[in-house]
Amino acid sequence: MRRRGALSWKPWGVMALLGAMAIAPATPVFAAGFSVFEQSAKATGMADAVTAQSDDPATIFYNPGGMAFFERAAGSAGATYITETRAHFTGANPFPGDGVTASEKKLEVFPPHLYWVQPITPQFQVGLGIETPFGLQTQWNDPDTFPGRYLSTLAAIKDFDINPSISWRVVPELGIGAGFIIRKSEVALERDVPRVDPFTQQVVNIAKVKLKSNYDTGYGFDVGFLHKPTPWLSWGASYRSQINVNYSGEAVLFPRTSGDPVFDALLAHSVPYNTSIGAQTEIKFPAQASLGFAFKVMPDVTFEVDGNWFGWKHFDTVPLDFPSGQLPSSTIIERWKDSYAVRGGLNWAASPAWQLRLGYVYDQSPQPEQTVNPLLPDANRNGVTAGIGFRGHPVDLDLGVMYLFFADRTRTTTFNGDQLGDFFGTYSTRALLVSLTVGFHP
Repeated sequence: MRRRGALSWKPWGVMALLGAMAIAPATPVFAAGFSVFEQSAKATGMADAVTAQSDDPATIFYNPGGMAFFERAAGSAGATYITETRAHFTGANPFPGDGVTASEKKLEVFPPHLYWVQPITPQFQVGLGIETPFGLQTQWNDPDTFPGRYLSTLAAIKDFDINPSISWRVVPELGIGAGFIIRKSEVALERDVPRVDPFTQQVVNIAKVKLKSNYDTGYGFDVGFLHKPTPWLSWGASYRSQINVNYSGEAVLFPRTSGDPVFDALLAHSVPYNTSIGAQTEIKFPAQASLGFAFKVMPDVTFEVDGNWFGWKHFDTVPLDFPSGQLPSSTIIERWKDSYAVRGGLNWAASPAWQLRLGYVYDQSPQPEQTVNPLLPDANRNGVTAGIGFRGHPVDLDLGVMYLFFADRTRTTTFNGDQLGDFFGTYSTRALLVSLTVGFHP
């Protein structure tokens, strides 16, 4: 049977696993992996099936080609409240063992979004988006006794994009657009450090490690087009490029008493306690592509179906380097695969002022079973959505709600060479997202 101390004898290598996370405490409740696709309340109400529509400034994120159909300035600002209704772990043999249970701290985060579109000629428009397209944080209750505390007690990536864009209305029925993406991102991790006491042969907790990067920067681009060949049909596609962010930061190990003063004295001379140790790692945020078809099935009813592709296969390994040599460098295995999502959304203009919305999404996880762990226990998910919109002058108001049903995710195997070892069991998650956006069209 694997000893608990064998879970992670090289604790410093765990910082690299920050590449598997993003902006909020608990399991991933956004798009699969650690993508956040909810960037507008109108879109949330329609399960984010909006690639082929152009009446929301959030088209800067979903399809910059949609900006070409804006004939007057418009903006919007809002946020999405994300929480969980269930986040539970049940252990399995050999470790942490049958009967072991744990839960995550309740998730409560508010990733924001902000957009502005400005026509500069009848054919050309410019826009600016500030978005949070990736994010996750995992935080476990009872961190001093949580069986996965040597993997993670708290982990986070905070991220936001600055996305200036331009569009061209080539002909009355066709618009194309493109944008430049500046990504600012930070990673952090807290966990305990185990080691076997050679005098007692017991696994003891020798330190609390805290790792944090600077707000580092990556660059990318997005492109898209929107075509409206008939009054009842529009279709469009968009692409957001892969963005690599190279992080630099520091790790600090804070000593904990093992209960054995002789062993503690040895550790004090061999472990670099209370010292800022420079660290470097890289995260390859995936490319994204979307294709959507919107149908005006009735004069006041629009239905859209979208497909999304996420290029997660480049998230294969995550390196961690310590240039000073005070800690050993390492590479963490991830081996994610490309994933897909299917979305459908309905918008009913019940009156000139009010719109009602419904939607459904199936989102595939890119994470293999062998790397599911307390830092990021991802799973396939189904989501149902509803929304309401008010169209006023000069202010619009949109509310969208999404409830996500995660498939239970069980881990029973480990990749050869995985430095983190086995942590087997089943994760069960449900999540609620509530988006609110205020629109402006002076």
